[in-house]
Amino acid sequence: MNHTRAMTTDTDPIVLELAELQRRHWPADTPLQPTYPFGEIALSEYLRRWAQVQPDKAAVIFYGSTLTYAQLDVLSDRFAALLVRHGIQRGDRVAVMLANCPQFHIVFFGILKLGAVHVPVNPLFKEQEMLYELNDSGAKLLVVLDQLADMAAKVVPKTSVTTTFFTSFHDTLPASPQQRTIPVPPSILTPRIAPAGMIDLMPLLADESLVAPQVTPDLDAPAALNYTGGTTGMPKGCVHTQRDMIYTAATTCSVANNIGPDEIALNYMSLFWIAGENAGMIFPVFTGSTVVLLARWDAVGAMAAIERYGITRASMVVDNAVEIMDHPQVADFSLRSLKAIRVSSFVKKLNPSYRARWFELTGTVMAEAAWGMTETHTCDTFTTGQQADNLDLRGQPVFVGLPVPGTTIRICDFETGATLPIGQEGEIVARSPSLLKAYWNKAEATAESLRDGWFYTGDIGVFDDRGCLHFLGRRKEMLKVKGMSVFPSEIEALLGQHPDVLGSGVVGQMDAEKGEIPIAFVRLRDGSTLTEATLAAWCRDNMATYKVPQIRFVTELPMTATGKVKKHELQALLTPAATNGA
Repeated sequence: MNHTRAMTTDTDPIVLELAELQRRHWPADTPLQPTYPFGEIALSEYLRRWAQVQPDKAAVIFYGSTLTYAQLDVLSDRFAALLVRHGIQRGDRVAVMLANCPQFHIVFFGILKLGAVHVPVNPLFKEQEMLYELNDSGAKLLVVLDQLADMAAKVVPKTSVTTTFFTSFHDTLPASPQQRTIPVPPSILTPRIAPAGMIDLMPLLADESLVAPQVTPDLDAPAALNYTGGTTGMPKGCVHTQRDMIYTAATTCSVANNIGPDEIALNYMSLFWIAGENAGMIFPVFTGSTVVLLARWDAVGAMAAIERYGITRASMVVDNAVEIMDHPQVADFSLRSLKAIRVSSFVKKLNPSYRARWFELTGTVMAEAAWGMTETHTCDTFTTGQQADNLDLRGQPVFVGLPVPGTTIRICDFETGATLPIGQEGEIVARSPSLLKAYWNKAEATAESLRDGWFYTGDIGVFDDRGCLHFLGRRKEMLKVKGMSVFPSEIEALLGQHPDVLGSGVVGQMDAEKGEIPIAFVRLRDGSTLTEATLAAWCRDNMATYKVPQIRFVTELPMTATGKVKKHELQALLTPAATNGA
């Protein structure tokens, strides 16, 4: 890797030319500066302020149950006090392995109020993945969904976690079916579990004697470790702060037509994922608005929620919007309360036909959401006001618009780092107040990607003649399987934990249904009796379902002189038969 990339400042003529283009094409009525309703104070303080201003307003609605701003403020105070009672201090990591439920909000804001560090853990993880993240983060306390408690009980003794709380969907669902205002997915109605050796969270939060610790929030202290994959080894924890959170909220909510307290948002995106963390927890509390939370994607549930609660804005992947438009029950619901819809193009891509159909159904213009990464805290661009005459859909996909106020993006040569002229493809390099402060305990990876205040993304992009960014793909090996990020290096690292696997190389294969699927070429140790089927079964036991690759045994892996697998040679071995699925 060349470490002598060219340094570029805002005196760079290409950067200045780009800034002028973007200024000229800035959408009318879109703020040029981020707006902070209560100023640049901690997100946890935003919750306190809104709880004083509108204590009885719904902060979270969950299938008919309501958590008000006052309740969320009090319960998160009590959770912060519980953390102290169990030995957690400022800076300690607290792992949260929950699906979407109001308890996630309580725990998240309690962690922030104490000044501890939130470590979201993917609830789809299997044992090895969970073990890695708990050990890498050094988490001391875990909050887990009861349905995942059996796995957690096996993993926790191998980690530094000393206390485990559990909670259940049933703790916040309306007690009777008659009280449930929208359909509830059967998967969250499974019987409540009370695992041995774990502490039942919600009854403790009823204790009125729990007093919030007196902690002065530090905007610039680590507040979250949001894990992302990488091209070398296992996932990395991105260190983010509360200042990152409020900057992302201030910019995104300003350029999206000044989102305010009157908005009612729909969120089904997983709260463990930074996009769900933003849309489902950070943005609503920053703006004082209401979020209607779904435990998982469900087309009927989403349509019922839009009609029942007068949802004004929603974020989806294009596939979900198409599912609604094609649904046999779509005519049974009114979706006309929607004022804004943002979609992300993963498997299916936004096109004029989808936009026209959605407008006919809802009266709302479907727009691409944004470009962003876990490392940048996402939402680094915006597309508001750039859909006239489908101008955004005429160029190279995917159109992701203009950088948000305070963020600068340039396109650079992958090898030299030199800024490339407008219209040339290259590496997306970003600078913003919300860049990760470091990769957790990974100084070399930090130095490689974060230099002189710029983040070198490895993504490929190009600016058009209006100064708008188009995302063209990832130079890194990351795959998108039904919209979920899958990193070949992570699959290879997990496969390497099997005693019979000598080495592997994972590449992607395009697939009409899933977008991409991972194919693992595996070399076994001499004398192994392992079969492809048994290794595939092992993968299903040790990896999230969407990561499980197709297995192909090989006698040798093509290697470079420096010991790296020649991925392009593996790619050449793929056949159309690989699209049959794992």
